[in-house]
Amino acid sequence: MNGEILIGMLHFVFAFFLCICLTNWWIKVAKRNKLEGKDMNKFSKPKIPEAGGIAVIISIVLTIMLYIFFKTFVLHSLTHLVEILTLTITMLLACFIGFIDDILGWKKGLSGWQKILVTIPIAIPLMVINAGESTMTLPFFGPVNFGLFYPLVIVLLGIIGATNGYNLLAGYNGLEAGLGIIIFSTLGIISLVTKQFWLVLIAAIIIAALIGFLLFNKYPAKIFPGDSLTYSLGALIACFAILGNMERATVLLFVPFIIEGILKARSKFKAENFGLPQRDGTLKQPYKKIYSLTHAILFMLNKMKKKTTEQNIVAALYILQLFFAIIALFSLAL
Repeated sequence: MNGEILIGMLHFVFAFFLCICLTNWWIKVAKRNKLEGKDMNKFSKPKIPEAGGIAVIISIVLTIMLYIFFKTFVLHSLTHLVEILTLTITMLLACFIGFIDDILGWKKGLSGWQKILVTIPIAIPLMVINAGESTMTLPFFGPVNFGLFYPLVIVLLGIIGATNGYNLLAGYNGLEAGLGIIIFSTLGIISLVTKQFWLVLIAAIIIAALIGFLLFNKYPAKIFPGDSLTYSLGALIACFAILGNMERATVLLFVPFIIEGILKARSKFKAENFGLPQRDGTLKQPYKKIYSLTHAILFMLNKMKKKTTEQNIVAALYILQLFFAIIALFSLAL
């Protein structure tokens, strides 16, 4: 156990510093190639390098490969190797599709239904290995065996929902990476409690890379994550739910994104999360109605006469995510 803890710590440090180096490199590459987007929550609308998720995902993948090397040649163990490789392939597919969306976004972009269609292939790796347990405990019904319906339909819907759902709540400096840190910290604790130590280490690697990226993405952001990160994190959350049999906790963690989806549906998914930036650095309501959690927080901050800055909105969403993380942890005892 002490050896596994040491290996875990080494991988955490490796992923953290690797992501810092790669993010710094990607900022220069993105600027050189004009892969930039406007920071819509700033009055001056500065151009910021986009698609920073590439640096995060490369860091995670390379660290996972290092972990597989240790398992194979040092620990002489092949346990969970299929699951680890499946998770890695799923993440790479999500990153690739998200990166394509990042690039196309400057010219045409993808419509809502197109984004759903293009995320279908992300589910294939989990489907073909028949990942997860087909028997699920449902309220009022108890244990139900879904058979082939689980890998062919439930897994597919879970991947599509998580991938696109995580992408809905975005657009503020430090938001996507910060929420990811909270979610994967919770999933890592659940994995530790359920003694799925390989998932604990994967969660630690993801968290380390996200912390490294957050150093550049926090307010004022030097780089944006792009769909290459949001798609990947959504897919990884679904992987943890399926491979770790923690669907109930994951649904609880995903409540803010479900609420976001419901609010966005009111505008037929046409409304943006951004506020209207003012010269003094505050934000105002962009619409008369509330079409996002960010709009709801803006409304509440105004009512409480608190400063409606981008930092305060992100902090409020962190607190909301922490609230559901605590509920997810308590659900383990039920």
